[in-house]
Amino acid sequence: MPISRTLSGLAIAATAALATVAALTPAAQAADSATSTWGPYYAPGKAARATGTLTATGEDHEVLPTADVVRISGKVYDNTRGPACGWAVFRITYRSGNNLPFRERWVRDCSYRTAQDFSFKYHDVYQVELKVCTERKAAKPSLNCLYAGTWKTLYLSK
Repeated sequence: MPISRTLSGLAIAATAALATVAALTPAAQAADSATSTWGPYYAPGKAARATGTLTATGEDHEVLPTADVVRISGKVYDNTRGPACGWAVFRITYRSGNNLPFRERWVRDCSYRTAQDFSFKYHDVYQVELKVCTERKAAKPSLNCLYAGTWKTLYLSK
């Protein structure tokens, strides 16, 4: 009798261990992430456009609601034939202690109707916003591109 009880106890322990391992598989972790498609968003006059996907993983609501990792990928297109370029400007608001500062990230395409691919990720993200502009080729977008018009919200932690 003691052997059968030991075997049944081992069977129960093995079942519990398998259930724990199943909870840690990538499929279970994927349920903790949310992927959304965004765009197309256009610059005024449809002179440029941007489209892509955003994946937020590991939302944490302990102190300030943020996603552990946000991955943004997509394409920006320049639809002008002249010296202008298409810009996709992202404003990423992140957690730093108990503050929510932001940083900007931009992608530029100056080739008529040929896409510029991009992909990047950030940690502890609260919000991601996008603005699409058309301007001359430069090292960074102008203040007009950054501050005129409205930002499109791509992600806001819940």
